[in-house]
This record gives sequence, C-alpha cells and structure tokens, in this order.
Amino acid sequence: MLANTVTDSTRVDLQEEYNKTQIQKIIDNLESDLVGLKPVKDRIREIAALLLVDRLRKTLGLASGNPGLHMSFTGSPGTGKTTVAMKMADILYKLGYIRKGHLLTVTRDDLVGQYIGHTAPKTKEVLKKAMGGVLFIDEAYYLYKPDNERDYGAEAIEILLQVMENQRDDLVVILAGYKDRMDVFYESNPGLASRIANHVDFPDYTPDELLQIARMMIEEQQYKMTPEAEQVFLDYIKLRMQQPLFANARSIKNALDRARMRQANRIFETSADVTLTKQDLVTLEAQDIRQSRIFDTQAS
Repeated sequence: MLANTVTDSTRVDLQEEYNKTQIQKIIDNLESDLVGLKPVKDRIREIAALLLVDRLRKTLGLASGNPGLHMSFTGSPGTGKTTVAMKMADILYKLGYIRKGHLLTVTRDDLVGQYIGHTAPKTKEVLKKAMGGVLFIDEAYYLYKPDNERDYGAEAIEILLQVMENQRDDLVVILAGYKDRMDVFYESNPGLASRIANHVDFPDYTPDELLQIARMMIEEQQYKMTPEAEQVFLDYIKLRMQQPLFANARSIKNALDRARMRQANRIFETSADVTLTKQDLVTLEAQDIRQSRIFDTQAS
C-alpha cells in the first residue's frame, strides 16, 4: 500500500486526485444552476478542498482526525439551501465520506411525536432512512420550544445529538433556517452547536439576480418575456420584496405561475376566432405581469 512506502519526498498529484473524484463537475453545475450566492459557492469549494486534502493525507498514512462534516445553512426561504445541500451530498459521496449520497429532507413534524413514547420511534426511523447520506432538517429551530414544558422536541434533539456524535462516520446532518432564529437555537443547545463545524450563510438575492432567475425558470418551461414585460417584472420584484412573506426564488416562481395563468386567459379570451402562433403561446407580455395585485397596492 502507498501508506507503507511513502517518504517525506513522496509526491502526489492533487489535480489528478481532484479529477478522479469528479467533484469539479458538481461544483460547475452548482455555479450554472444557481444565480449569485458567491459567498456560498466559495464556502462549498473550501469545504470540498479541505475534504480532498484530508483524503490525500489518509492515503499517505498521515494521522488525521476526521473533519467535522455536520453543517448549518442559514438564510431566508428560497435562497437555494436545499439545492446546495443536494450538491453537498454529491460531493461527500464522491469523496467517500458517505456511503450512499442521498439527501433526506425533513421538518419537525417528521421527528417529533404528539404523545409520550411517540417521538423516539419517529426520530429513529428518520435517522435509519438517512444513514449513509445527508439528513437535512429545515426550520430546525422548531425542534426546541422552551415555553412548552410538555413539548417533545427536546427528546428528538437528544437522540439526534447521540447519532451526530456516535455515528458521524455514517451520517451528515445539515440544520437549516432563518439566521436569527438559528442563532438563538444554537445558544439554547450548546451541545448541538459544538457539533456543527461548518456554517454557511445564504444571502438574499438582489432584484437583478431574481430577474435572472425568472429568465431561467421560464426558459425551462419554454416561455419568454417581451422586453417591456421584463421591465414590468423587475418593478414587480422590487415591490414584492417589500411585502411580507417574501421567499426569494419561491416567490418568483409563484409570480411566474400566475403570469402564465393570466397569459392563458388573455389569449383564450382574445383569440377565439384567430389561429394562434407558437409566438402567441410562448410569450408573456407586460399586461400579464401588470395585472398583479402588487401594483394595485402601490396605487393605493
């Protein structure tokens, strides 16, 4: 074995090892699939580099404690946390840190029971399904409800802590949610916080980035917007960002779905006696966007 024959002058080709893992393709896909998020992409590359070097050290027989793999993804809804978690699972699998490479996404309802004796089997069943892969717990702060003495979330956290410590070679846990709430959650659970080695904060998108996301979404569905419609949609984005419950890319998707519905109604009502062209069917016009109630709110 290489580990038994290495000397201080033994050379390894880092680029060759990197190419063997095929993680460059995953990172390239992350770059192309997600708009913006430069700090997130940089952090994922840093984690991948650390894991690759750790793998090389083991190949050379160098003593090395396993790097902490559990992670925290913080940010607003719709900023790509689940998508990045899927890419991270692929990277961990390609580098040999998890056996299967699958991602299991859950919330409090999947882990916490409603009566005594219900939480432990629910949590253990989820952990069993996640073994060998990545467990992604969205809105993880809902596991902890200190104001409710009869809440069973603490039991789920305790079981989770044991597995994160004792089976960290077979399961990676990613906890996700709003940053301010996650900070409070970690302060209330120091044992949990101490097991999280990697914290990744997802920034909100800018209006121009959200418009770029919208272009990608409608292109996938074989639609397009006229230049005027794009300008109106950008105005829509800026107004919508000021409204409650804005969820970044999720809100953009919902807005485009509604615009498509208005476009369908428009061409149905105005083209009863006219043969439609492909252009008619794929084009979203400014009026399809401007009919949103967001603009009514502005007027009032």
